[in-house]
Amino acid sequence: MEQEKEMLVKPQAEGVTEAEKNSLQGGAPTGLEAAAGGVAAPSTPADMAAAYEELQAEKKELYDRLLRKQAELENLRRRTQREKEEFRQHATEELIRALLPTLDGFDRALKHRNAGLSESVYQGMELIYRELVGVLSRAGLVAIETAGKLFDPHLHQAVETVEAPDRRDQEIVEELQRGYKLKHRLLRPAIVKVALAARDAGSPTRSEQAAKSEEMPDTD
Repeated sequence: MEQEKEMLVKPQAEGVTEAEKNSLQGGAPTGLEAAAGGVAAPSTPADMAAAYEELQAEKKELYDRLLRKQAELENLRRRTQREKEEFRQHATEELIRALLPTLDGFDRALKHRNAGLSESVYQGMELIYRELVGVLSRAGLVAIETAGKLFDPHLHQAVETVEAPDRRDQEIVEELQRGYKLKHRLLRPAIVKVALAARDAGSPTRSEQAAKSEEMPDTD
């Protein structure tokens, strides 16, 4: 009988798991208890506020850095565009400046025509001249007006003065070489003759007046 009781108790003891034995004996915790014990305790409100402030500061720093990079990129784009425009304008100016003698040649040929040449030759020259002027005008070339204008030292270069009673003082009498502007900037001044107003026999000229004023002693 005692042997039969031992045989019956032994299988029951073998069916109990190690975790259950430990639980019954007050040993190691079960899986749920171990999992629950691994969770950190909730942060305090002070810790949460400090973490929030840290995240806000980091966000502001990243945002400021982004704004600086965007500003640097925009400045680089504008500088590159300005340099490209300056290079294009410089190249255009040099090309047009090199073509000005050709325009002068057309002007002289069309003003002083040779009777030995047929009219068809000059018609062809006028056609080529108009096409050339049209191309340069689209590039920004503008001829300086001189007919009936008063002398402007910013636009004209006077190489000769003549007395013309029927003209205003400092009025342009004749254009010797045409001047040009390129997009409102002076490319070459116009070379002109300028009229001087008629003066009385006893009145001094402007140059004489200037020399006399320089000879006068300073009374201060």
